[in-house]
Amino acid sequence: MRFPLRLTGLIAAPHAPVDRTGAVFLANVKAQYELLIESGVRGAFLCGTTGESLSLTREERKNITAAWAKVADRSKFSLIAHVGANSVKDARLLAEHAEGMVGAIAVMAPNFFKPSVDDLIAYCAAIADAAPRTPLYYYDIPTMTNVPIPTARFLEQGARSIPTLHGVKFTNNDLMMLQECLALKEFDIVFGYDELLLAGLSLGIQGAVGSTYNFAAPLYRRLIEAFQRGDWETARQAQLQSVRMIRILQEFGFARASKAMMRLIGVDCGPVRLPLRPMSDAETKALAERLEGMDGFSRPIRVPA
Repeated sequence: MRFPLRLTGLIAAPHAPVDRTGAVFLANVKAQYELLIESGVRGAFLCGTTGESLSLTREERKNITAAWAKVADRSKFSLIAHVGANSVKDARLLAEHAEGMVGAIAVMAPNFFKPSVDDLIAYCAAIADAAPRTPLYYYDIPTMTNVPIPTARFLEQGARSIPTLHGVKFTNNDLMMLQECLALKEFDIVFGYDELLLAGLSLGIQGAVGSTYNFAAPLYRRLIEAFQRGDWETARQAQLQSVRMIRILQEFGFARASKAMMRLIGVDCGPVRLPLRPMSDAETKALAERLEGMDGFSRPIRVPA
């Protein structure tokens, strides 16, 4: 089975919306969605790394997916739900729940018992079986799972036993392997390294999923538009600004700082969950001051008093 779905443009990876007590706050999803529409983002990759999926309960993940499905206009805005879990039973229940709500599901590798390629295919096949009408993307993010695999070989072998295998969310800086995946034309390869977007575009990617597209989509749209018209200097400068922004976020701890960015642009998604420590008010103010002179954000940064 092959699906017509092809993800193009910018796909944001939204943060899990929580209140100040840490409880999931579904009423915030509408504001997140409206910001992405305003910023020219074409879809959302739900409950992934930025969405703190493995720090959420199964029910919380279901509720977040359902909330996005309720507010999004799916004729214009793609939804992909990450359903991976260390428990294949949990992953199957999440996949079953997502079917009919989203355009596709995604699965990252289990990260405690490290699978081989054959193991991973069997794991993904079991999850795909719970959502037989929904395209499945393998979510390749070895820096987080510590499961490096030959991704192109996974696609070639996996297609034999996973009828819904549709592509890869390639959050991997191995550009040789990216080219090998892109050569498999029957699969949809979406790129997941914001700071290498220009390199991905030059190799032929059409769609990109990223954390910083939540709050800096205009910067990346500038990059893409410059690339498309052959203005390499503008594209390179936009990519360099992305790199500098991400370096600053990394100084504070990328996951916690990127969530604090949502507060700074006026769409507060709450704090991160343990084991990540929330940003203090002083840290958030220092982050805002470091970034204040940059442009390309979805809305102006508000430096806290």
